[in-house]
Amino acid sequence: MKVVINDSKTGNSFQRELEASKKSQVLGKKLGDEVEGALFGLPGYMLKMTGGSDADGVPMRFDVPGARRLHSVLSSGPGVKHLKAGNKLKKRVVGNTVSDRTAQINLQIAKYGEKPLADLGFTPKVKEAKAEPAKA
Repeated sequence: MKVVINDSKTGNSFQRELEASKKSQVLGKKLGDEVEGALFGLPGYMLKMTGGSDADGVPMRFDVPGARRLHSVLSSGPGVKHLKAGNKLKKRVVGNTVSDRTAQINLQIAKYGEKPLADLGFTPKVKEAKAEPAKA
């Protein structure tokens, strides 16, 4: 299972792979729950679950209970983009509970620990500069 950890102070995100032995400690957690950071290599940190997706890329929704998949009529939120005001869209979504089919979890740092992220091996990647368009 992939884990994406967001540091809202700096705006950086870090992607890690969760070990299979630790996966059982995350199963059954819901979006909005807080999890200890030691599980993901961040001792002393508290992380809040903010989203995720299943193995097919279907997004998790905070307002759908359980781990089930369903089609829902939506006007905004995860899985819905660029709708005009008043329009709705029927989309497939997954519930707010982490299950065996969950492939990715998004986490946000809720409480920082004593050690900085850089000391724990979480260093941001250097962003590449955009190439300037060729002049004709």
